[in-house]
Amino acid sequence: MTTPAPRVEMIDSVLTVSGEVDADSVVALRQQGEKLLQTVSVDLVVDLGSLQTAHSVVLSLLLCWQRLANQRGISLSYRGVSERLASLAALSNLDEQLAGFRSGSA
Repeated sequence: MTTPAPRVEMIDSVLTVSGEVDADSVVALRQQGEKLLQTVSVDLVVDLGSLQTAHSVVLSLLLCWQRLANQRGISLSYRGVSERLASLAALSNLDEQLAGFRSGSA
């Protein structure tokens, strides 16, 4: 069975991440997201509800996007965060850096 390729798309002010992200696909997905972030000047919501992965590479990806957004004066908030990904962020002490990852917000 083939796993869905990860993708990122922007509709209005929502950046939606979907599919299964792994070490082989994360760099291309990061670049796609960064291109989209370069096109906006408004705060964005990153929707992770269709993401099928809870892996440290996802946290790395989100932190890269967060850094770029901060440089551009854009605020990112996250919704649709799975319990597993939120737990991984908490274990890594990253939940306070990613709005929407804090306890009870998943």
